[in-house]
Amino acid sequence: HVQLVESGGGSVQAGGSLRLTCVISGDSFSRNCKGWFRQAPGKEREGVAGIYTGRRSTHYHTSVKGRFTISMNDAENTLYLQMNSVKLEDTATYYCAVDHQPRTCPADVSELDYWGQGTQVTVS
Repeated sequence: HVQLVESGGGSVQAGGSLRLTCVISGDSFSRNCKGWFRQAPGKEREGVAGIYTGRRSTHYHTSVKGRFTISMNDAENTLYLQMNSVKLEDTATYYCAVDHQPRTCPADVSELDYWGQGTQVTVS
């Protein structure tokens, strides 16, 4: 079965950078959607970024466009989220997620089938 383990979260000052890492195992699709979503206390889950590994096409939530970059290392089965110029409103628990279907990314990657335990990002 699919397992995802996130790491790299922590505390960072506004304007700083952080890189989240997600090691993926058990994913049998070479072309599917992988992504990151977040959830802040008292708020709904929010898709942050997605990547369709078939074409390496990416998409981002408007609030992070130009600041965050999603990437995938196929050889290491590792998904990354580079977070630059972070803002207070980026504070949340971040989850990586994987689709169980060989398709392009849905509009909201928080709807993907599998996700990890999450990693906390706190911006002050």
